[in-house]
Amino acid sequence: MSDKAEWQPLRDELRRWSDAGRKAKFWFRDDDAIEPTPALDRLLSLSDRFDVPMALAIIPGPTGEALAERLAREDRITATVHGWTHRNYAPDDTKKQELGLHRPQAVVLDELHRGFDKLKALYPSQFVPLLVPPWNRIDDALLPHLAPFGYRAVSVFGLARQAPIGLINTHIDIMRWHGARGGLPHDEVIGRLVEELQNRFDGNDEPIGVMTHHLVHDDLAWSLVETLFEETAGHAAIEWRPVGEFVH
Repeated sequence: MSDKAEWQPLRDELRRWSDAGRKAKFWFRDDDAIEPTPALDRLLSLSDRFDVPMALAIIPGPTGEALAERLAREDRITATVHGWTHRNYAPDDTKKQELGLHRPQAVVLDELHRGFDKLKALYPSQFVPLLVPPWNRIDDALLPHLAPFGYRAVSVFGLARQAPIGLINTHIDIMRWHGARGGLPHDEVIGRLVEELQNRFDGNDEPIGVMTHHLVHDDLAWSLVETLFEETAGHAAIEWRPVGEFVH
């Protein structure tokens, strides 16, 4: 546990869970991995130090053996499919999207099939059949076609809804994407964590997903991840779980 006063609201909520004999399920997803970098090493060191399993959303098109070799010795890390090239095909006046219907559906599905097969081959023991759409967006028309390729779930952002494939979503994004980019203030992320925990306390059993992007972290973001792990890893009211446990 850290000594930072601003984290007290999370401590108070976790104490409520402990007093009730409850445990909240958390999982951790980091996006946009392609190759070994110092930032990735820093993230992996936090996983190792605090014994927190992590799912890396790896961009299949440009990745290769170098990243697979780096991750081979990391037994807390799982590999998931992050689109194909993380390229935007949506018009300039709309939200970015790679997995939309701005191209023929067959082309998009072929890329997702190739991405699945490539990462499964690169990560025979670490691969999880989970699709993480770039920008957390995928056209609903594509969802029924994923299972024949081997996908068992999709991970976007927000509370899960009914879908033709399982949804293992994230709910906490630590980054500010508009204006001055960087990590969000700690108190803002803490507020969201407490809100998600309160939602789960009353019966929603959906695991809480925390999303990061190691390649664009500033000092505030790195501090947030480290302090979050200090506050939660090993806590009686928290279970950090590998995402593979939720993919069926």
